[in-house]
Amino acid sequence: MAQSPYIVTVTAANFEAVVIDGSFDRPVLVDFWADWCAPCKGLMPVLAKLADAYAGKFILAKVNTEEEQALAAHFGIRNLPTVQLFKSGQVVDQFMGALPEGQVREFLDRHLPQPGDGLLAQAQDLMAAGDLKRAAVLIEQAQAQDPSNARVALARVQLTAAQGDLSGAAALLERLPIELAQDPEVAALRGQLRFAQALVGAPAPVDLTRRLAADPNDSEAAYLLAAHRVLAGDFEGALEGLLALMKRDRTYGDDAARKGMVAVFDLLGGQGELVTRFRARMMTVLY
Repeated sequence: MAQSPYIVTVTAANFEAVVIDGSFDRPVLVDFWADWCAPCKGLMPVLAKLADAYAGKFILAKVNTEEEQALAAHFGIRNLPTVQLFKSGQVVDQFMGALPEGQVREFLDRHLPQPGDGLLAQAQDLMAAGDLKRAAVLIEQAQAQDPSNARVALARVQLTAAQGDLSGAAALLERLPIELAQDPEVAALRGQLRFAQALVGAPAPVDLTRRLAADPNDSEAAYLLAAHRVLAGDFEGALEGLLALMKRDRTYGDDAARKGMVAVFDLLGGQGELVTRFRARMMTVLY
């Protein structure tokens, strides 16, 4: 049988190119296996069948852990088989053990493009442009075309927030399908709603700045000013303000400054220079 074009044997020499760089083009499913592992051999034909069945929607990368021990150690592989899914250079999900085909399909479908994704992407653009009516129409079309797509529910949360119903959006957010529980976009949206809700009825930034000038210990003004900065996209300024508040007043709003910093980290995807720098500074305050 000819080697599938969707299955690649990966070593330390080509891991960067195939898995890390390749996952920016399409998801890469990495199967960590060993020749002595019976469950690995049971899972292999299932993964190979699905790689061909999905016809290039993902690449299956196979790592022989006996020959590539350094790779296995780097990714913390302790049980075989372990299967990790990479997207945009990062591990986004994994499973261990020889799952049946149906469960592997469910695992893949949580991360692979779905039929309604194109409509949802258009709806996102319309929401960004302020055209909420047309965005709502496209979200309903996506629901009709692709009723099993969990991201339709996420789009509804975003639309509800854009319409100004923040409490309604927060309620919908808590009822999202379980498969979205660890989605970075959900974490980011939760952070946005946190700050938007805090600013309902809040003074303008110029007034908060005046309050702080008159009383540097005005914790409410400091927090609300940081919230304004978050929604304006000034994440560094917001983090500086929240860190200063955290140092001065951990009791304000049930540790609101620390929780606010964590929410900003989520908004930034949990990675990047800004997150690394401020997470380290936050740790020095905590410990």
